[in-house]
Amino acid sequence: MLVSPREAARAIWRAALAAGDVAPLLRARLRLDGDTLAAGDVRFELGGQRRVIVLGAGKAGASMASALEGILGDHVSEGFVVVKDAHRLPSERIELAEAGHPVPDARGVAASTRLLALAEAAGPDDLVIVLISGGGSALTPAPAPPVTLEDKQAVTQLLLAAGATIGELNTVR
Repeated sequence: MLVSPREAARAIWRAALAAGDVAPLLRARLRLDGDTLAAGDVRFELGGQRRVIVLGAGKAGASMASALEGILGDHVSEGFVVVKDAHRLPSERIELAEAGHPVPDARGVAASTRLLALAEAAGPDDLVIVLISGGGSALTPAPAPPVTLEDKQAVTQLLLAAGATIGELNTVR
């Protein structure tokens, strides 16, 4: 059956969007059966005192958080995910925060501090799930002295102005 170039382009576009949808990717890797979460051959019992803490950063962070909430529902105890400006999605149990991308900003520094604090507060019986996608290094800057946020911003802006690739930016970050 012949299709028009427009129909072919639409089909290609729909297939590309579907391939980038994180929900089926997470559902293919994580399965919930009662109070048991299966991740491949590994199983986690979610009942009892075990908390499930979700941490994350990246441009796809909101989509991943939403998909994970769809899988785990009320099993998620708390969560914090950092996303690029205007990339929030509705969320029930996971808090979303916005930060600067591709140039890091003070909101990202604050978000990094919060992510680290939540990770450090996790107990030995807690399950911490970390969601990371592209953009995470810009969204969660944590400059180590003597490097400052301003240093990271200046270098990022210079590299962008020079036409640096994402690989080159990530190498410097």
